[in-house]
Amino acid sequence: MIESLSGIFTAFGLSSSAGLNAYLPLLIVALTARFTNLINLQSPFDWLTNWWVIGLLAVLLLIEIFADKVPVVDHANDVIQTVVRPAAGAILFAANANVITDMHPALALGAGLLLAGGVHTAKATVRPVVTATTGGLGNPVVSTVEDIVALVVSVMAILLPILTFIALVVLVAVIWRRWRRYKARRALETPAAGL
Repeated sequence: MIESLSGIFTAFGLSSSAGLNAYLPLLIVALTARFTNLINLQSPFDWLTNWWVIGLLAVLLLIEIFADKVPVVDHANDVIQTVVRPAAGAILFAANANVITDMHPALALGAGLLLAGGVHTAKATVRPVVTATTGGLGNPVVSTVEDIVALVVSVMAILLPILTFIALVVLVAVIWRRWRRYKARRALETPAAGL
């Protein structure tokens, strides 16, 4: 029971981080499964440990890291990643939730798709605001922070899955609460501006 929950919590963390950077959590999972016993990828997901796949993920990660730092290019990258990040999240959730034995594969793939897609949507929504308010100068900083968060969440999801799950729930609650306050404040300010 604990092992199943741990796998699901790991899957939540990895899928969420895929919404920020598709290839970083995939590469971390591939290397962890290849060199340690912390992750045991069952078929059909064991292909991630193939050296060709690891090399391809490393190259794609470098491309995404650099493309995401350049204004305008980062927006084009986000359009491309609209398909890639949710797909990566689906693969990560299914591979780490032990779908073959514990969960229906369609449910696991759907959960990963929704998690990574939700995080990606939030990222893609915020990035144009950063570009507009900083003239593009804030994009490399925000992108670097996103990469660091994706790295930390991925590693924590593998090493401390329950803590990662709790941290993600708290983060979502805080963001939701702040968003509601922001919307309420804007609703109060809007009629006053028209007077």
